[in-house]
Amino acid sequence: MVTPATRSDCAELDKHDPLARMREEFTLPDGVIYLDGNSLGPLPRAASERVRELVDVEWGEGLVRSWNDAGWFDKPRTLGARIAPLVGAQPDEVVVCDSTSINLFKVLSAALRLRPGRSTVVTEAGGFPTDLYIVEGATSSAKGYRRKLLYDGQDLAEVLDDDVAVVVLGHVDYRTGRLRDMARMTDQVHRAGALMIWDVCHSVGALPVRLGDCGVDFAVGCTYKYLNGGPGSPAFAFAARRHQHDARQPLSGWHGHADPFAFSAEYQPAPGISRFLVGTPPVVSYAPLESSLDIWSRVDMGRVRAKSVAMTSLFVTLVEAECAGHGLEIASPLDPEERGSQVSLRHPDGYRIIRALIERGVIGDFRTPDMLRFGFTPLYLRYADVWDAVVRLRDVLESGVWREERFGAPATVT
Repeated sequence: MVTPATRSDCAELDKHDPLARMREEFTLPDGVIYLDGNSLGPLPRAASERVRELVDVEWGEGLVRSWNDAGWFDKPRTLGARIAPLVGAQPDEVVVCDSTSINLFKVLSAALRLRPGRSTVVTEAGGFPTDLYIVEGATSSAKGYRRKLLYDGQDLAEVLDDDVAVVVLGHVDYRTGRLRDMARMTDQVHRAGALMIWDVCHSVGALPVRLGDCGVDFAVGCTYKYLNGGPGSPAFAFAARRHQHDARQPLSGWHGHADPFAFSAEYQPAPGISRFLVGTPPVVSYAPLESSLDIWSRVDMGRVRAKSVAMTSLFVTLVEAECAGHGLEIASPLDPEERGSQVSLRHPDGYRIIRALIERGVIGDFRTPDMLRFGFTPLYLRYADVWDAVVRLRDVLESGVWREERFGAPATVT
């Protein structure tokens, strides 16, 4: 795609965008350019009605009968089957439940049991903190295990040896948006005799994910970012079919039992992916996700990726042209094939700048110590929005408004 030279060029691209109609599926405030869908996706228009239906009809009238009649009990599996195409998995390899943190603990524990005699878990020093914390907790609570860190710029081969049991990596770096080569790195881990766990929170819904084709062993992901499932929506876990029979995870709750309503005193894991369930699913939280998955069932991920690459490239080009001389540094890879659907900028006063930009209707977010993050979500973002966002960013920088004391006040969530 030729880089648009004017805002009118961007508007023309929007007219011919095959994804343009998808914007109507979401509730977006007037005057707001939302570049934070990589943190929390917006509300699908159909979600409110779906929640009302679940609460008023399925719960209000169906009561306990809805565990059967409305399919509540099977939701973790039925929704998992709907997410499976988005991550390149089989329908019976994904289950929707719990949080990303809990699911990582489960799949990591299962993976460790599949590699007896090995005691090291490799994870990235700059990875999303919950992954670091869960790996630290899992290895420190089980005798004989240890965590080894992979640092930025370090080759994975440097930390792989015959004691490594599992490697845990993020598919897209949450700070810079760097996209890792899932196929190559998974193969590298397997050649070392270890198992591979991918965190796809920052890639699912943003680009094609091919867990099956890449031979991935286990994966975890969330549904509230690009999948627009809502704040606190349940996460998902992936376990390749070849591991399901032997996989044992330690949170042996009753929903993961082979016969939960037998109420036996001993635990017997359910067959297949169901053994990764634990307790009662958050049924109300599933409702918005169902509405979002209705949208995703009509989306071509190839088109999503193509538009994502075009928008992030446009943003990079415009920032370089319009915001030069103000101390911004592009922290994301310049090669679009090496980044997800995110562009990050560095600035010593990044927090103040992002706060001033939000006040002007462009919502991004900040990651300590100096990172401004902008997520590009092709289903509802327009090329003209990208143009306007950079114009407002330039105005914030040129005016110096970000230096005002009020923009330095720390917020709980950044």
